[in-house]
Amino acid sequence: MNLNLNHNLNLNHSLNLDPNLNLNLDHTQNHSTPYGVYILVWLGLLTLTAITVTVAGIDLGNYTLFIALTIAAIKSYLVITIFMHIKYEEAIFKVFLLVSGMTLLIIFVLTFVDFSYR
Repeated sequence: MNLNLNHNLNLNHSLNLDPNLNLNLDHTQNHSTPYGVYILVWLGLLTLTAITVTVAGIDLGNYTLFIALTIAAIKSYLVITIFMHIKYEEAIFKVFLLVSGMTLLIIFVLTFVDFSYR
Protein backbone atom coordinates (compact mmCIF):
# COMPACT_ATOMS: atom_id res chain seq x y z
CA MET A 1 0.00 0.00 0.00
CA ASN A 2 1.52 3.28 -1.11
CA LEU A 3 0.26 6.45 0.65
CA ASN A 4 1.34 9.77 -0.71
CA LEU A 5 1.35 12.18 2.23
CA ASN A 6 3.25 14.89 0.43
CA HIS A 7 0.59 17.52 -0.06
CA ASN A 8 1.43 20.77 -1.71
CA LEU A 9 -0.08 23.53 0.44
CA ASN A 10 0.16 27.07 -0.77
CA LEU A 11 -0.06 29.25 2.32
CA ASN A 12 0.99 32.44 0.60
CA HIS A 13 -2.50 33.80 0.07
CA SER A 14 -2.74 37.53 0.28
CA LEU A 15 -5.67 39.39 1.75
CA ASN A 16 -7.24 41.80 -0.68
CA LEU A 17 -8.19 44.52 1.78
CA ASP A 18 -9.14 48.02 0.91
CA PRO A 19 -6.23 50.29 1.91
CA ASN A 20 -8.71 52.90 3.15
CA LEU A 21 -10.37 50.37 5.45
CA ASN A 22 -9.64 51.11 9.10
CA LEU A 23 -9.88 47.84 10.98
CA ASN A 24 -8.90 49.44 14.30
CA LEU A 25 -7.40 46.18 15.53
CA ASP A 26 -5.20 47.80 18.14
CA HIS A 27 -7.86 49.83 19.96
CA THR A 28 -7.25 47.87 23.14
CA GLN A 29 -3.68 49.07 23.33
CA ASN A 30 -4.61 52.76 23.41
CA HIS A 31 -5.46 52.62 27.10
CA SER A 32 -4.36 50.92 30.24
CA THR A 33 -6.15 51.10 33.55
CA PRO A 34 -3.93 50.78 36.62
CA TYR A 35 -4.71 48.01 39.09
CA GLY A 36 -5.35 50.60 41.80
CA VAL A 37 -8.38 51.87 39.89
CA TYR A 38 -9.80 48.36 39.73
CA ILE A 39 -9.28 47.89 43.45
CA LEU A 40 -10.92 51.24 44.25
CA VAL A 41 -13.91 50.45 42.03
CA TRP A 42 -14.21 47.00 43.61
CA LEU A 43 -14.15 48.54 47.10
CA GLY A 44 -16.74 51.07 45.96
CA LEU A 45 -18.96 48.26 44.67
CA LEU A 46 -18.63 46.43 47.98
CA THR A 47 -19.51 49.61 49.88
CA LEU A 48 -22.53 50.28 47.68
CA THR A 49 -23.68 46.68 48.18
CA ALA A 50 -23.40 47.11 51.95
CA ILE A 51 -25.42 50.33 51.72
CA THR A 52 -28.08 48.54 49.65
CA VAL A 53 -28.38 45.76 52.23
CA THR A 54 -28.55 48.31 55.07
CA VAL A 55 -31.21 50.39 53.32
CA ALA A 56 -33.27 47.26 52.67
CA GLY A 57 -33.45 46.68 56.44
CA ILE A 58 -34.56 50.24 57.20
CA ASP A 59 -38.18 51.25 56.68
CA LEU A 60 -37.95 54.33 54.46
CA GLY A 61 -41.39 53.93 52.96
CA ASN A 62 -41.63 54.69 49.28
CA TYR A 63 -38.02 55.85 49.11
CA THR A 64 -36.55 52.38 49.71
CA LEU A 65 -37.08 51.24 46.13
CA PHE A 66 -35.84 54.55 44.71
CA ILE A 67 -32.64 54.40 46.78
CA ALA A 68 -32.02 50.75 45.88
CA LEU A 69 -32.49 51.44 42.15
CA THR A 70 -30.24 54.51 42.32
CA ILE A 71 -27.47 52.51 43.98
CA ALA A 72 -27.94 49.73 41.40
CA ALA A 73 -27.63 52.29 38.59
CA ILE A 74 -24.41 53.65 40.07
CA LYS A 75 -23.00 50.15 40.43
CA SER A 76 -23.90 49.23 36.86
CA TYR A 77 -22.32 52.45 35.60
CA LEU A 78 -19.06 51.60 37.39
CA VAL A 79 -19.01 48.06 36.03
CA ILE A 80 -19.82 49.15 32.48
CA THR A 81 -17.33 52.01 32.30
CA ILE A 82 -14.40 50.55 34.23
CA PHE A 83 -14.52 46.75 34.05
CA MET A 84 -16.01 46.52 30.56
CA HIS A 85 -13.82 49.41 29.24
CA ILE A 86 -16.74 51.19 27.60
CA LYS A 87 -15.27 54.59 28.35
CA TYR A 88 -12.55 53.82 25.79
CA GLU A 89 -14.92 52.73 23.02
CA GLU A 90 -16.07 54.76 20.05
CA ALA A 91 -18.97 57.18 20.34
CA ILE A 92 -21.36 55.13 18.18
CA PHE A 93 -21.01 52.19 20.54
CA LYS A 94 -21.86 54.45 23.48
CA VAL A 95 -24.92 55.74 21.60
CA PHE A 96 -26.19 52.20 21.02
CA LEU A 97 -25.61 51.38 24.67
CA LEU A 98 -27.52 54.51 25.70
CA VAL A 99 -30.42 53.72 23.36
CA SER A 100 -30.70 50.17 24.70
CA GLY A 101 -30.56 51.46 28.28
CA MET A 102 -33.28 54.01 27.60
CA THR A 103 -35.43 51.32 25.99
CA LEU A 104 -35.02 49.17 29.10
CA LEU A 105 -35.91 52.17 31.30
CA ILE A 106 -39.06 52.82 29.29
CA ILE A 107 -40.09 49.17 29.63
CA PHE A 108 -39.53 49.33 33.40
CA VAL A 109 -41.51 52.56 33.75
CA LEU A 110 -44.41 51.20 31.72
CA THR A 111 -44.37 48.02 33.80
CA PHE A 112 -44.43 49.96 37.09
CA VAL A 113 -47.25 52.19 35.83
CA ASP A 114 -49.25 49.16 34.73
CA PHE A 115 -48.63 47.41 38.04
CA SER A 116 -49.61 50.47 40.10
CA TYR A 117 -53.02 50.81 38.42
CA ARG A 118 -54.09 47.18 38.92
